[in-house]
Amino acid sequence: MGYTGQPVRRFEDARLVSGQGSYVDDIKIPGMLHAAFLRSPHAHARIRSVDVAAAQEMPGVEVVLTGEDILGIVPDLPTRSMSGEWEVDEFNAPEHPALAVGKVSYVGQTVAVVVAQDPGQARDALEMIQVDYEPLPVVLDPWEAASPDSIPIHEELGTNVALRIHHDRQGEELDKAFSQADLIVEQRYDVQRLAPVPMETRGLVAHYQPEDDFLTIWASTQGAHRVQKQISRLLDFPEAKIRVIAPDVGGGFGEKGGVFPEDLAVSYLALKLGKPIKWVADRQENMLGFHGRGHSVNVEAAVQNDGTILGIRLQIVGDGGAYFGNSTPGPPYRASHRIIGPYKTPTARIEVLGVVTNKPPTGAYRGAGGPESAFCMERTVDLVAQELGLDPVEVRRINFISSDDFPYLTPTGLIYDTGDYDTVFDRTLEMADYSGWREKARESKNGNGPLIGVGVATVIKMSGGSGESRNEEAWLKIEPDGRITALTGISPHGQGSATAFAQVVADQLGVTPADVQVLHGDTAVVPSGGGTGATRATVVGGSALYLVAEKAHHKLVSIAAHQLGCAEADVVLEEGQAFSSHDPGRTVAFRELAAAAYSEERLPPGVTAGLDFSGSFTLGQPYQSPHSFSTHVVAVQVSRENGMVEILNYTAIHDCGRILNPMLVEGQVHGGIAQGIGQALWEGVAYSPDGQPLTASLMDYAMPLAQGLPELNLDTHETPSPMNPLGIKGVGELPTVAAPAAVANAVMDALSGFGVRHIDTPLTPEKVWNAMQGRTG
Repeated sequence: MGYTGQPVRRFEDARLVSGQGSYVDDIKIPGMLHAAFLRSPHAHARIRSVDVAAAQEMPGVEVVLTGEDILGIVPDLPTRSMSGEWEVDEFNAPEHPALAVGKVSYVGQTVAVVVAQDPGQARDALEMIQVDYEPLPVVLDPWEAASPDSIPIHEELGTNVALRIHHDRQGEELDKAFSQADLIVEQRYDVQRLAPVPMETRGLVAHYQPEDDFLTIWASTQGAHRVQKQISRLLDFPEAKIRVIAPDVGGGFGEKGGVFPEDLAVSYLALKLGKPIKWVADRQENMLGFHGRGHSVNVEAAVQNDGTILGIRLQIVGDGGAYFGNSTPGPPYRASHRIIGPYKTPTARIEVLGVVTNKPPTGAYRGAGGPESAFCMERTVDLVAQELGLDPVEVRRINFISSDDFPYLTPTGLIYDTGDYDTVFDRTLEMADYSGWREKARESKNGNGPLIGVGVATVIKMSGGSGESRNEEAWLKIEPDGRITALTGISPHGQGSATAFAQVVADQLGVTPADVQVLHGDTAVVPSGGGTGATRATVVGGSALYLVAEKAHHKLVSIAAHQLGCAEADVVLEEGQAFSSHDPGRTVAFRELAAAAYSEERLPPGVTAGLDFSGSFTLGQPYQSPHSFSTHVVAVQVSRENGMVEILNYTAIHDCGRILNPMLVEGQVHGGIAQGIGQALWEGVAYSPDGQPLTASLMDYAMPLAQGLPELNLDTHETPSPMNPLGIKGVGELPTVAAPAAVANAVMDALSGFGVRHIDTPLTPEKVWNAMQGRTG
């Protein structure tokens, strides 16, 4: 029996749960210094002066640095290039300075940094820095920022619109669709900002050794090679003289996909001082510096009386924050492509505006545009059903892309590879007892007890990333004593990728996963790598390793056939040995094969000595990728007395292609649904009118707790993708795409008797209760 498809436990779990993990804050180097950052208390202000004299005299302080000190020396952090495959009409994005110069543009922006001998000394010195601020007008509302009359936050740009994208491939067809529609459904959706809250906050240790002219960085990052390249370019320091190590990483969710201002400043200071420096964000710093989501969307859907969608018009305004970070342009761009979902929408016109506001930068956060677009589309489908008096299930069913239609080209230019939407949909409805819950929902509206609502969401999620991230390399080496080492540029932080990769290699070599050591996250060990993100780890990285392991398999089979005196077609590699299918009793141990591979006299003619392999995998065309699909069905109970929402039943089936490890898939689904429920019911970043964050700590920012989460009724379906040799599609982000919409649809269904059309998430008890009282403002 092969290991692929088996629920092998994650290799790292025993070490991590027993406290033997090693994170950035565990790194200790003799003579290490500690950095602390002074942050802006204003959302928008001019800096008249910064006085650091008293701070520099504090005990233990090595250096105090301001933006003026590095002006012209350390460049601003650039955002992602919007060239190549990106379809962009305008791009004029503000870059983030490592330390503010002349002005600050959001609460929490880095203004100065203190480096001292211990963390307490550094924090004490921060208190002694005197900054004279002149407050400026604040722009918080993204629609206000998009207005031509809005005062530019960055005067040199002349506008607060930094990004403009337009999809309109069939303009005449769209106008025709709207003119012929029986009904046009319109709604605006505000998808709130979210704070990624990984268990481990952002942080790094930078250690420069002048005698070797070498910089080593330990970073809590999703991509060690990405950090290496960015620090090299920004500090004009040779990439070959930078080593980046990602030790155990306590969660990323997209936040840790690139370099932040603190990373750049600390790395610069390590080079300047020639001493190791550590910086680890406290929880509030982590919540002030980066957010996900933050989209406001106007949707118009042209439909027929039977619910058939004829076309959609869409305007997305993405709140990019005061500066565009590494991944800021990605989510609004991807949302514009993915808005079609699993529906055969014939035509669409979509406009995307990425705007500048006086808030922290936004960027990729689990799903990166998927949850934003799916929420709007799935809520719109429910509104179509509501206005036409149809069951939301039937509206979805009539609009699904058929299995016979794949590969399917959407009006936004994406190509879906495969799918079996109807089968997954029907199985989920049956497993959830949809009709039974629908009847209970009807009955609840006639009594005085809690209201029951049923919600459905059917969504897709693209896997594999874009641009360079669609390619990944891999390496495999088998030592003469049989030890196996696999190298991958994928940098896991909780997904269990190393375990899945070991299963893939083990099946090719006829050994156990425990026999395979998978190394990652170290630029001195792994030659290159795109890291983790965009649901690419297994789709791209796993495929690369599979192809390399396949090379090893062929060579081992050739050697085994020579040793056994049989045809290569008859060789079986299994349970740590090789044998002929015609003579299973005669075997060659795996270690013997490995030893023979390094002995020229024991090799078959024409076979070179050694077992060292490398290769790569590239995922097809830019807009053609594996697309996962899922159906979520949720039943909720809503209290008439206080608006409290309780989830009574949560059922979901995910089609992520061929499954390598069902235990890992289940873990990803559990985590993804929890994050999605958090977005639906509790989480949200809020600001006062003057730009002060009101949810900057876990005292105010509501996170999902185990006691508030339901038991999950889960299953999977496998529709293999033809776009990679393993037939896999990603699942890490798929549940987070579906969950917010499914829960919101259930709550809106419960409130349908009150004439409630829509409430933006999070659906707090206060919002829900006010809606039942007719107060929705």
